[in-house]
Amino acid sequence: MKKYIFVALGGMLGALARFGIKQIGTATAISSFPFDTLLINIIGSLLLAFILTLSIETIYLQQDLKAGITVGFLGGFTTFSTFCKEAVVLMMQQQYMGAIAYIVLSAGLGLIAAYAGMGWAKKITQKKVRQ
Repeated sequence: MKKYIFVALGGMLGALARFGIKQIGTATAISSFPFDTLLINIIGSLLLAFILTLSIETIYLQQDLKAGITVGFLGGFTTFSTFCKEAVVLMMQQQYMGAIAYIVLSAGLGLIAAYAGMGWAKKITQKKVRQ
């Protein structure tokens, strides 16, 4: 039961964090390109890979807390459905190059961020092992 509470609280906080970033309004202030969702999903990819790698390598995270952070917070923070909707909107506005760039950047930078998150966590764990 505790795991469900952690996931629910994390999800609420993650959704509120995403909502707060979206309120800054970078998509409308700069152009119709959804920079805010791109940034949110890249940060989420980095943090998920970092936290999960760190929890496997050295730091023990209680399972309920780990679920609250990863499934709850980061699941509520990142948003695949909004990414898909925004890509379709760009296509419907006949901004095909923008849509392709958004899709490629989202996938490519997301993968790079996940790789960087894993590398960052492994670097931290190696320093702890040496000490």
